[in-house]
Amino acid sequence: MSEKMNVDKLQQMRDTVEEVELSIPLEDLCKRFEKLYSGAVNDVLREMLLPNQALPSGIMPLRDDMVVCGEAFTVKAIKDPTMGGELEVRVKMLDQLKPGHVVLWNANGDDEASHWGGVMTRAAINRGCRGAIVDGGIRDTKDILDQGFPIWYRYRTSNGALSRTKLVDFQVPIFIGDIVIKPGDIILADIDGGVVIPRNLAVAVLERAEKVENNEEEIKEWVEAGMSAKEIHDRGGYF
Repeated sequence: MSEKMNVDKLQQMRDTVEEVELSIPLEDLCKRFEKLYSGAVNDVLREMLLPNQALPSGIMPLRDDMVVCGEAFTVKAIKDPTMGGELEVRVKMLDQLKPGHVVLWNANGDDEASHWGGVMTRAAINRGCRGAIVDGGIRDTKDILDQGFPIWYRYRTSNGALSRTKLVDFQVPIFIGDIVIKPGDIILADIDGGVVIPRNLAVAVLERAEKVENNEEEIKEWVEAGMSAKEIHDRGGYF
């Protein structure tokens, strides 16, 4: 008799959303991350043997000066022509948003529908949501811009969501690209895209990234002072 494959540990790793209390207030954490840039944070994650935490390169900000950090509020949608129950789930999802959240929207590869628009933006702002990252489409673009809401997206379209896509779950682990994102993970996004920071590492990543950015300012001063690349390298600099 063949031995049954044991996937218990894998299931626990994928399915479990741990309650991790941050050692500094979320608002302070977000403000400090928003003073950094995603590249420095990504480099720190690489140091910590997490080299693939950047969101797909096709997901970019609506405006280049947009920056956001917050807790991941995950949303899962599918391509679906039926409409039953969709609005009810959407309403429940919006009412669960809290201050500090950044919505992470998995559209499961849909490239036809808009998943986010102007009214959704108003509702999210009213709930204290800090921003949204949509691996899919947006519409009402001018309205979103006028509201100044930080949003990252893959494409724009005039197509509405109803009868094209259906929101099926929220606050569950999701994929965006090849990255598993869990509710409560810390997200930083800027002109170069988004980075996912596991919640249990968030404070350590922040403190290390602040040091990295300070180091880079010193390296820039060395370059501007006319040092050779070798001199900079010998001092511990990098390019």
